Amino acid sequence: MVTAVDVLVHLRRSRDLIDARYAEPLDLATMAAEAGFSRYHFAREFKSAYGEPPGAYLSRRRVERAKDLLANANLTVTEICQVVGFSSLGSFSSRFTELVGCPPSEYRRRVVERGGPPAIPGCIAMLWARNPGEGTRPDEGLA
Repeated sequence: MVTAVDVLVHLRRSRDLIDARYAEPLDLATMAAEAGFSRYHFAREFKSAYGEPPGAYLSRRRVERAKDLLANANLTVTEICQVVGFSSLGSFSSRFTELVGCPPSEYRRRVVERGGPPAIPGCIAMLWARNPGEGTRPDEGLA
């Protein structure tokens, strides 16, 4: 018999996958396979456990990372859109506005007006984005 704890353990594996690989193209089949469930069973269980469908969780994680980059990196909104894994600028801007309450460019403007931290050079942010989670430091390989 599968207990609720067993289900949560499997769902957590999938959520950890999303958290670690949010910038990669992750589809429902990949997320469900990580949990060991069929796609439809996974989608129902994930929403029941975490309060939102897996796709919504994934896009929210991407927007959270985009907020960090908008505040701290010297990258364009389009570059950030690509770095965090959105396939189109329109879907990125729409989801960002839905979750944050303003478009990405407006969010950046507000952070700058408040005197946010100095921007990380875009080349360093892009280097890190190629290998997130692999422990690659942005200064490795630089002379």
